[in-house]
Order: sequence, then C-alpha cells, then structure tokens
Amino acid sequence: MDARNSAVAETVDRELVIARVFDAPRALVWKAWADPERVAKWWGPHGFTITFCEMDVRAGGAYRVCMRSPEGTDHWVQGVYREIVPPERLAFTWAWEDESGKPRHETLVTVTLAERGTRTELTLRHSGFESDAARDEHREGWTECLDEFPDYLAMVAS
Repeated sequence: MDARNSAVAETVDRELVIARVFDAPRALVWKAWADPERVAKWWGPHGFTITFCEMDVRAGGAYRVCMRSPEGTDHWVQGVYREIVPPERLAFTWAWEDESGKPRHETLVTVTLAERGTRTELTLRHSGFESDAARDEHREGWTECLDEFPDYLAMVAS
C-alpha cells in the first residue's frame, strides 16, 4: 500500500494540511484511528514507539499518548475529542505536556476520511500553531507517521 505518490502537503499561515490516498477501505482506516490498540501499533514518527495510549473516542472524551523517541525520551500528548462522525471524521485538540504533565499550547487536529472506490482519502488538518517552526516540526512528524501507515494497513488487511 504505497500512498507516498499521492501525498500533498500545504500550509496556510500556521495551518498544516496533508492528504493521502491509502489502498484500504474506509472502515479499516477508521478503526486504525479510533482504536487505541491499533493506534499504538502505527502512530508516531520514524523510530518512535507508543508506550502508553488511552483513548475515549467520543465527543468530549479525552486521550493521552506517550511516544518514546529512539533515544529513549518520552513525549506525552493529550487532548479532547471535539467531533466524532464514524467512519468519516475525527476532530481533537492536541497539546504536548510539560514535565509536570500540564498541557502546553493547544492546537486542533481534524482527520477526514473519504471513500475513493476501494481506497480511502485521508485529509489531516492541524491548525492553531504558535509559530511557523512548530507547524513545520509537526509537518515532519505527521508526514513520517503517515509514511508508516500503509505498512500497518497492509499488515492488518492480510
């Protein structure tokens, strides 16, 4: 499942938009985003592992995830689901935690899934960044994350 050739990334002010088409049905892509056990198997930039993943996937529900870098540094993120429309849309806040576990600057992530025959077009919109540098760091992270996603989808589809 190679989605790299269908990647589109753009930024408008401090907003990040990435679109990819995956060779997988929308129901499978949805489950990969809405089930914490599945998320823990693919989410994160290259070389990162998920060591903690708790998700209450409903409007008003919270999530908390720990991504461990290849160097062993833990990066905690938390947020609240703002909108859940199975199997087509998730919107959730995103805030990195400081050393005491308190959320820092909050942004908004919206993931939209559209059927394209037997394939799924995923559009990820991440907005509300404090700086261009923060947006660009997230672009790198999300791009690496979505680069790994087709491998996960192929594994669970077989």
